[in-house]
Amino acid sequence: MAQPLVKKDDDRDDEADYSPFLGIEKGAVLQEARVFNDPQLDARRCSQVITKLLYLLNQGETFTKIEATEVFFAVTKLFQSRDIGLRRMVYLMIKELSPSADEVIIVTSSLMKDMNSKTDMYRANAIRVLCRITDGTLLTQIERYLKQAIVDKNPVVASAALVSGIHLLQTNPEIVKRWSNEVQEAVQSRAALVQFHALALLHQIRQNDRLAVSKLVTSLTRGTVRSPLAQCLLIRYTSQVIRESAGNTQTGDRPFYDYLEGCLRHKAEMVIFEAARAITELTGVTNRELTPAITVLQLFLSSSKPVLRFAAVRTLNKVAMTHPMAVTNCNIDMESLISDQNRSIATLAITTLLKTGNESSVDRLMKQITNFMSDIADEFKIVVVEAIRSLCLKFPLKYRSLMNFLSNILREEGGFDYKKAIVDSIVILIRDIPEAKESGLLHLCEFIEDCEFTYLSTQILHFLGIEGPKTSDPSKYIRYIYNRVHLENATVRASAVSTLAKFGAMVDSLKPRIFVLLRRCLFDSDDEVRDRATLYLNTLGGDGSVVETDKDVKEFLFGSLDVPLVNLETSLKNYEPSEEPFDINSVPKEIKSQPLAEKKAPGKKPTGLGAPPSGPVSTVDAYEKLLSSIPEFASFGKLFKSSAPVELTEAETEYAVNVVKHIFDSHVVFQYNCTNTIPEQLLEHVSVIVDASEAEEFSEVASKPLRSLPYDTPGQTFVAFEKPEAVPAVGKFSNMLRFIVKEVDPSTGEAEEDGVEDEYQLEDLEVVAADYMLKVPVSNFRNAWESMGPDCERVDEYGLGPRESLAEAVNAVINLLGMQPCEGTEVVASNSRSHACLLSGVYIGNVKVLVRLSFGIDSSKEVAMKLAVRSDDETVSDAIHEIVASG
Repeated sequence: MAQPLVKKDDDRDDEADYSPFLGIEKGAVLQEARVFNDPQLDARRCSQVITKLLYLLNQGETFTKIEATEVFFAVTKLFQSRDIGLRRMVYLMIKELSPSADEVIIVTSSLMKDMNSKTDMYRANAIRVLCRITDGTLLTQIERYLKQAIVDKNPVVASAALVSGIHLLQTNPEIVKRWSNEVQEAVQSRAALVQFHALALLHQIRQNDRLAVSKLVTSLTRGTVRSPLAQCLLIRYTSQVIRESAGNTQTGDRPFYDYLEGCLRHKAEMVIFEAARAITELTGVTNRELTPAITVLQLFLSSSKPVLRFAAVRTLNKVAMTHPMAVTNCNIDMESLISDQNRSIATLAITTLLKTGNESSVDRLMKQITNFMSDIADEFKIVVVEAIRSLCLKFPLKYRSLMNFLSNILREEGGFDYKKAIVDSIVILIRDIPEAKESGLLHLCEFIEDCEFTYLSTQILHFLGIEGPKTSDPSKYIRYIYNRVHLENATVRASAVSTLAKFGAMVDSLKPRIFVLLRRCLFDSDDEVRDRATLYLNTLGGDGSVVETDKDVKEFLFGSLDVPLVNLETSLKNYEPSEEPFDINSVPKEIKSQPLAEKKAPGKKPTGLGAPPSGPVSTVDAYEKLLSSIPEFASFGKLFKSSAPVELTEAETEYAVNVVKHIFDSHVVFQYNCTNTIPEQLLEHVSVIVDASEAEEFSEVASKPLRSLPYDTPGQTFVAFEKPEAVPAVGKFSNMLRFIVKEVDPSTGEAEEDGVEDEYQLEDLEVVAADYMLKVPVSNFRNAWESMGPDCERVDEYGLGPRESLAEAVNAVINLLGMQPCEGTEVVASNSRSHACLLSGVYIGNVKVLVRLSFGIDSSKEVAMKLAVRSDDETVSDAIHEIVASG
């Protein structure tokens, strides 16, 4: 009896009930596989068992070596059956089992016999299986047959040989490359699939030779490709050639553009779309070049086929990011897609319209979107919200209707990610559009009255504490904040107490009322809430104590914590209560601790000083303790920074050496971590001879050799240099490892008394400007920037020359300065023409530095950058500009 069809929207659990493979077990199926040994083979029964075995394999079930071998040998007996359906299942099974080299020989003769069979189906499948399971030696024996198969009249056989060639190219490229003539002939085939596969293989054979690929594209674009699939491939290869030749063309004409434009008039829809997409993705594409592609995509928008509508609207959505004006002609067609049954198409249509719409169409779009939002899933709603945010920043005068729309959907049902996207959008609009602040804050206040997400409540309360006191009437927000103290969980209550304190610190007229509310919080059931209330009353003077200065209070409440929380937690755990209070200045400012890493032989644990410190002691503390224990370096003062280990030897060499750069105010210490990877040798009096002739500002003052370096026991040798105090001196150092080598008797493990002096050249080492900068994050960059003030600000513009992309330029500047990117601004959107990046750090001498970078890239890939620096010291701001100018 036929099983009923399952509706698409039924539960997935119900769907499992209709699976013919439900509940099958490997043991039972292996028992059933004995049917392969029957003298009278039942082809239908055997096919069913093979189907079950294939299902198990594809579900991730593993067969033991013995089980796989037994199944393989049983399956080989099925070659005696003449049933075509069963034979095809046998081919599949052999391919999936991937027998070992000693088992392959059992089926090789049968497969070679099938490869020369008169039944084309046997020939095609035998070729695929043979190429999958054979090694290079057998391949040379059947190469002649494969060459013949490539030019076979039967397209199924030819395609099988070509696809096998594509797979073999990964393992035996030298053999496949000898088939070029036959593959070239197959490219001229009249069979669509053969031409497609032949073109794919020919391109892969030549892909490392740019000139050969260019010649191939040139010859084929003259009209010898009939297959639509092959034509799509050719369009992709043409786009690749255009991209690679973009930097070499001096004239304004783009090579092969005429071919792409000609493909827009092809009779196959897939070719038209591929050509249109290729034109839209050309680097530096002009409006004139885009016009024919946009026209074709506009026709697809009104197609009866959902796949064409989706493809067109998705491509136009991408184009709208870089050329919004080019897409405006399609707006009327896209507006009709807002009511499309396919919600993906409707979402893409709306987000594209939001990018391309003008100011006059905003209100009309909002009405259409309002009806549409209830019908789509949260993931699509998030995309729409982000598009609305961009539109509001583009047309700030329309903030009222857009802000009202965001506040309305904020009250509706939705998951955390959706609500967070809306809140983030409102926060950004408040920050960037001053007129939207009052209404935006009230919308957020109304939301937290009924917010079920603790994270969002605390985020909004924190934001209220920063922006609320700056409004014309701060008192109207107090009711919403204090309600949280009565109605919410402990986390939100604690956050509300902190927000109340910020209002008290910033608005003197509200201070008495805030004191009353904070005193009520002293009786809260949660200790965190009580502690915060006590702390803020004490800080603001609400308990009658002597209040600290206004500046101190604001710095405490609004200032950013300039040490990583992980390091602060570790330091507090290590602090032993005593008469001396805890000093926050003693907390290391490194954002990420690097282990005291040495290269070691695989499988061995590091020992001695080279081992990572156990327990919660941070790496900076471990380095500082290590260096201060060495008398030669004890007088250098406080360690400012330790770099990540830099490898000075290649992998798998006899001696593994890396170096850590320790930066002090007026000294630099190189810690060379050495590992001897030769069991038969003992190294003694190990030192590194450093040539500083290319580092003029450095002079060597001390060194500490390593007495002994046994096999696989990491050890350190040190060299110290003096440099001008608090100056970011840079230079290159060449390094030579010098030691006495003694042979070790493997049987006794004892070393010979006499040794031989030897040297080993290491890689050069550079001290760069980034070594003098600590990566220290700030929790709120805008507040930190404003609190630092413009007195020590330095602004200048730079040309960074041609770059592959904007992301490459951004990363280059971040690495040059060695600073910490803030608020995720190191990520550059694809196809973006401009980008802003925020960086923070602490410069040598413990000077806080904040940097604002603005990048722009033009059609010729030239990158321009505006650099704004604020710090506590104007000489440091100048120094940052000097680093960029000389970098």
